[in-house]
Amino acid sequence: MTTLQPPAAVKRRPARPPAKGDRRSWTGWGFIGPFVVVFAFVFLAPIAYSVYLSLFRDQLIGGTTFVGLDNYQQALQDDRFWTSLTRVSLFLLVQVPIMLGIALLVALALDSGRLYGRDFFRISIFLPYAVPAVVATLMWGFMYGTRFGLVSDINDALGVSLPNPLSPDLVLTSIGNIVTWEFVGYNMLIFYSALRVIPHSLYEAAQIDGAGQIRVITAIKLPAIRGALVIATIFSIIGTFQLFNEPNILQKLAPNSITTDYTPNFYTYSLSFSGQQHNYSATVAIIMGLITMVIAYVVQLRGMRKGA
Repeated sequence: MTTLQPPAAVKRRPARPPAKGDRRSWTGWGFIGPFVVVFAFVFLAPIAYSVYLSLFRDQLIGGTTFVGLDNYQQALQDDRFWTSLTRVSLFLLVQVPIMLGIALLVALALDSGRLYGRDFFRISIFLPYAVPAVVATLMWGFMYGTRFGLVSDINDALGVSLPNPLSPDLVLTSIGNIVTWEFVGYNMLIFYSALRVIPHSLYEAAQIDGAGQIRVITAIKLPAIRGALVIATIFSIIGTFQLFNEPNILQKLAPNSITTDYTPNFYTYSLSFSGQQHNYSATVAIIMGLITMVIAYVVQLRGMRKGA
């Protein structure tokens, strides 16, 4: 009687362990390596050095001394810092919605196809963004002057006395006008680019359903460009907290209206270059960076939730 034997187990060759220094494992680093190096030196290193500076204080007796978080405590109790932060926060709440609203209206008008000379208007509205901020501020500053420029000429020609745009009560509004003039075209281009990629099939379906232009805007266009709206809002928030060029240049024309602590960035600049308080200046800059980051993240998170 023959006994059946189970088939012999098939011997498998053991898998070859990956060779050390496999070239494929370094391919990705070869592509991103230059960027990582530049990013570390240009972005991470200055932040780390600023944090390092904020932990010290230059004293008359004893020189540079490690003080830990004392500079941060001093900044949080600094009335000049909070006044400047309140001022730019008010600027943010008023100027940014007006600027984005105008940019959105212009983008919708250009996208409607009913505006004659669309390319001309698009270039004309975007053109102020190509003007350097220094040049734009100087141009508007001289127009604002009551002893020279446009306001002065109107007063002389009509025999009237217009309010001084560079007075302490109106200078923040004047700065808002300059910033709006500069960045409406930039934000308009963001919105217009987002509107141009909306599928035309949605418009055709809305036309079949008998939807009007207002309904198309509210039901199709605005939801479709929600991401662009969030991005433009975040950029505007960051730009507002970085407000520096306009107050710095206008201070020469209106020294009684714009103080050295008019905005947080201007205050930081004055502390560092005029007051030689580099450590405290770094502290204020870091606090402003954290505040900007938190507010921008909240806006982004809220925009993403709405779009979900």
